[in-house]
Amino acid sequence: MKMLPPKSKITRSAVLVFAGLFVSNLALAEGRCPPGQYPIGDSRAPGCAPIPEGGAGADSGPRPTGRWIKTWGAVALSPDGASGAATGRRSKSDASKAAESVCASSGGKACNVAFTFKNQCAAAAVPSSGKGGTSFGSSANEATSKELALQKCIAEGGMGCRTVYSACSDPEFQAF
Repeated sequence: MKMLPPKSKITRSAVLVFAGLFVSNLALAEGRCPPGQYPIGDSRAPGCAPIPEGGAGADSGPRPTGRWIKTWGAVALSPDGASGAATGRRSKSDASKAAESVCASSGGKACNVAFTFKNQCAAAAVPSSGKGGTSFGSSANEATSKELALQKCIAEGGMGCRTVYSACSDPEFQAF
């Protein structure tokens, strides 16, 4: 009579063979690439690329609903003391022209742009005595712009400096 190997050895061998076939098929599912990547190229130039999240062609994040448009501001001064300012203009030249126009309409002769700024706040300070003329400062907020203008006025030799102008030219959101 022929003896069969114990049942546990047959079952263990069958499980190992089955597991080997199953794992080898899993390894072939993504070719020669690690998990999370897929094969690209051919046998001459093989490579791997990450599998896109959300499937092929899907966006990975939210889509913008508009865009931010930069805006300019300008301050124009005249030798006779007149001034003019403009904010919220789409270009530097538009802001400059508008500021010169406001200066001229307030009685200024030979108005020229003294300061321009983009997507930020600006301030002007003048001394009541001492050296220096109009000083400008610009930053992300109006309070800091005023402080910078006053500091510059004092640094240039002005005494009794005070803020005479402040405004912001904030970017505008244009919805799609």
